[in-house]
Amino acid sequence: MKTKATLLKAKAMKRLTNLYDKIINVENLTEADRIAQKGKAKQYGVALHNKNKEADILKLHDMLKSKTYQTSRYDIFKVYEPKEREVYRLPYFPDRIAHHAIMRVLEPIFVATYTADTYSCIKKRGIHAASFALRKALKDQSETLYCLKLDVKKFYPSIDHDVLKALLRRKFKDKDLLWLLDEIIDSAPGLPIGNYLSQYLANFYLSYFDHWIKEDLRVKYYFRYADDLVILHRDKECLHQLLKLIKTYFKDRLKLEVKSNWQVFPVNSRGIDFVGYVHFHTHVLLRKRIKQNFARMLKRNPNQASVSSYKGWLKHCHSKHLQKKLLLNELL
Repeated sequence: MKTKATLLKAKAMKRLTNLYDKIINVENLTEADRIAQKGKAKQYGVALHNKNKEADILKLHDMLKSKTYQTSRYDIFKVYEPKEREVYRLPYFPDRIAHHAIMRVLEPIFVATYTADTYSCIKKRGIHAASFALRKALKDQSETLYCLKLDVKKFYPSIDHDVLKALLRRKFKDKDLLWLLDEIIDSAPGLPIGNYLSQYLANFYLSYFDHWIKEDLRVKYYFRYADDLVILHRDKECLHQLLKLIKTYFKDRLKLEVKSNWQVFPVNSRGIDFVGYVHFHTHVLLRKRIKQNFARMLKRNPNQASVSSYKGWLKHCHSKHLQKKLLLNELL
């Protein structure tokens, strides 16, 4: 008799077809355009598109139907917060509309492949959901004495196109859809940060790894937010063995490397710095860098909008002492 987990895994791994026509459907393109414009109506590319909206949508439909669509040239620039990285930006028309049209169809399919321990770019599974799940696990103190924390070295730039395409072919057998995804994947090295599709493809790139961790290795307490991984266990030697297995899996199957700053440590002595909070068995604190940014903001320009933004962080952790230190009681 098949278990519920086996049935769910089989459903998640089922290969799908007949999706391309749904993506290029004019109604889907029109709705994708509406969604993509939210909060961006004043942007130059959006305003330009809106002058010929119906004609543009029909033109995009024709390009996709005839397979003459090609990814436009990227505008590449650097950002320096929270760290230095290159960001790739595409024109609103046709590319960003096309990406939203793809995800309107594929997003629920991608989400169905993820384990319950996968967070980031998933509805109702953002930063705070990840933090709350970790807090719940830490209530089992005897089984969460030690933590393995790691991330992937240059994750987005290191994603291998051939591996990603092979993984997509395990999930999809729609040749037209695969042509379109291949075209977008090959438009830049790795997965370009800033591309709407990249965040979903990056999550998918690690989704089979997640299943391996949970179902083959039977790891109970595992959490992944993008490429940040946290594993809890009562035995630190077990975590060191898991690290070796993960390094091998990354190298052999995904052509990735574990970043050299990985750590195995006792939770009570250091706390787990994850998704903006430092998690202990008994309490949760705000990450040091966020506290520092908050203090600088208050000193420089304590406007109510910024204070409200940080208030959202503070209300989910032990912050009374911090609020007093920063004299926030009057502002909040």
